[in-house]
Amino acid sequence: MDGEWTLVAVALLCGVSFFLLNWSRQKQNLKRKLQIARQKREAGLQQAEQAVSHFKAENPGLDFSPIVALPLSELSQKIREGSLQPDVVLHAYIEKGYDSTCGVFSKVDNPAVVDSVVVKVLKRQGAIPFIKTNIAQGLYNYECSNPIYGTTVNPNNLQKTSGGSTGGEGALIGGGGSILGLGGDLGGSIRIPASFCGICALKPTANRISSLGLNTCVKGRMSILSSVGPLARDVDSLALCMRALLNKDMFTLDPKIPPLPFKQEVYESSEHLRIGYYDNDGYMQPSPSMSRALQEAKSLLEQAGHMLVPFKPPRIYTAVHEYFLKNLLADGGATIHSHLKQGPIDPCLNYGIFPGLPRFVKKTISLVLRCNHPHIASLVDSICGVSSVADLWEQQSDIENYIHEVIEQWKKLELDVLLCPMLGPALNLTYSGRLTSGVSYTALYNLLNFPVGVIPITKVTAEDEDQLRHYKGTFGGFGDKLFIKAMQGSVGLPVAVQCVSLPWQDELCLRLMRELEALCAKNKKPNTQ
Repeated sequence: MDGEWTLVAVALLCGVSFFLLNWSRQKQNLKRKLQIARQKREAGLQQAEQAVSHFKAENPGLDFSPIVALPLSELSQKIREGSLQPDVVLHAYIEKGYDSTCGVFSKVDNPAVVDSVVVKVLKRQGAIPFIKTNIAQGLYNYECSNPIYGTTVNPNNLQKTSGGSTGGEGALIGGGGSILGLGGDLGGSIRIPASFCGICALKPTANRISSLGLNTCVKGRMSILSSVGPLARDVDSLALCMRALLNKDMFTLDPKIPPLPFKQEVYESSEHLRIGYYDNDGYMQPSPSMSRALQEAKSLLEQAGHMLVPFKPPRIYTAVHEYFLKNLLADGGATIHSHLKQGPIDPCLNYGIFPGLPRFVKKTISLVLRCNHPHIASLVDSICGVSSVADLWEQQSDIENYIHEVIEQWKKLELDVLLCPMLGPALNLTYSGRLTSGVSYTALYNLLNFPVGVIPITKVTAEDEDQLRHYKGTFGGFGDKLFIKAMQGSVGLPVAVQCVSLPWQDELCLRLMRELEALCAKNKKPNTQ
């Protein structure tokens, strides 16, 4: 008997030793990956600094300031004319760059073998990719933070987030370090950084621009698709980028993309439009500055002769919970969790551990919360995902029916385009991960697959800040109180609106953005704070 217990003890000791050795090995591997990623970043920065120093030594009297202030369309024209050399532009922007990479450890030290289609096409058009910017961990949050490179803050206020997941790009362009960037938008990942950093962005119709060769943590979604789109300081730069991408090169490299060249005549059209609008989606009460930005944009468009028609998104609660979130996390979050668990989870994503819980545990939590916290209970139920393949098919059918329901409402009102609020201003750091309700204004158009753009309209005033103290929210719960804290200290920060069009009418969306941009510039008044 003693011999048997000895064998058991030895077996247990071996098992524990194996576990500890494996744990130690994994920890060392994480440290190695982190060191490699940071060494690559430092090497890139040193190379950029050396190139800039060398260029300055050869051109001692050159002032970069006028160059970085030029819009992309004007910059392109000067290069074509020969009055500005491409190497001058490159070095002007390298000086302000920050190298970055993916925010999950599973993808560190795993470089792409070939360029993605969009990079190939832009290179053939003469673009010079010179920097990779920071993103949210796993593209899973609208705070630009990850354990590898840390947090990217807002260029307008260092206590605020730059947004996410494409926050590094938004901060770089908003801070004057670049004229154009590209990102992927699955729930607002392009639009939120643009709104928070005071720049323009377009989420095109999914598959208008190729995503072939781009990396992501979750692949295979068929109902809610990520859209590749541009960010820039002005609308003309967005249009220029779309025009450069939508050509024979892209259609040949990725034949799945519909061969639809950019319709310049639609973008430059000037007829009066019939524009739908709403100032509250019914899911999240907008901040005072969000409401004011919408009303100012509406007023400017009406004064310009356009017809503004009230519009209300149908069944928004069902759309956000049952269609968007449940489909986005159809596997209960297992895939994204498989990436997150391989390394430290960013503090902004601590709630991201939740998808790793077994389905029955999440269902139990949802049931417990249902009586006193029905909104939170519904959220928890949504991240349980679907229960079977049949359940997934039924949900996808429901999503298709919902899309047609919105389109029918659109057609009934005879709308050309739509104007609606955009989440803003930028939140204080670390709040984004706890405020999922903020994405209702952006996620709806990923669900519908409508092209949508963001354009800054105004800035937060002292009066907006004062009105924020009386904010009640939609559900009157903890999240609404948290929203007030997240928005405090925002005077002077930019606030945007969204411009929306029907699928494959991206140029019409840009046309409304261009009109609003011109009207805002014409009617710009000093912001009293």
